[in-house]
Amino acid sequence: MTESDKPETSGNNDDNRSLQLATAAAQVIEDNNGRDICILDMRHLTPIFDYFIIGTGGSRRQLHAMSEEIDDKLEKELGDRRMGREGYDESRWILLDYGSIVCHLFDEETREYFQLEQLWADAKKIDLTGILRNPGE
Repeated sequence: MTESDKPETSGNNDDNRSLQLATAAAQVIEDNNGRDICILDMRHLTPIFDYFIIGTGGSRRQLHAMSEEIDDKLEKELGDRRMGREGYDESRWILLDYGSIVCHLFDEETREYFQLEQLWADAKKIDLTGILRNPGE
């Protein structure tokens, strides 16, 4: 991880907490065989949330499993609370809003169409080396 890829933290517990939630969600996506996982640092672009977590699943069932297990991990284990969920029934783009982080779970076609990484190209990608077993896959 290079210095420029490390998330900037001001020592603020809220920043550290947001990053903890974001990395936990990314790990759940990986544990459920999600692909193309990334975390975008949004703190310098919007005051609304700190991080986007983006991952791709291959089926409706896989997207549901990722969504439900992210809820379990963040709510039951880490004591956070989901503020909203969109797209669960359609299962092409599931959005999980936890306030400081937002998880975007896509099927391949929808992720390619919306290209959030390009839309938010000014956001710094967090280096997931040491966080995920296979970063960048």
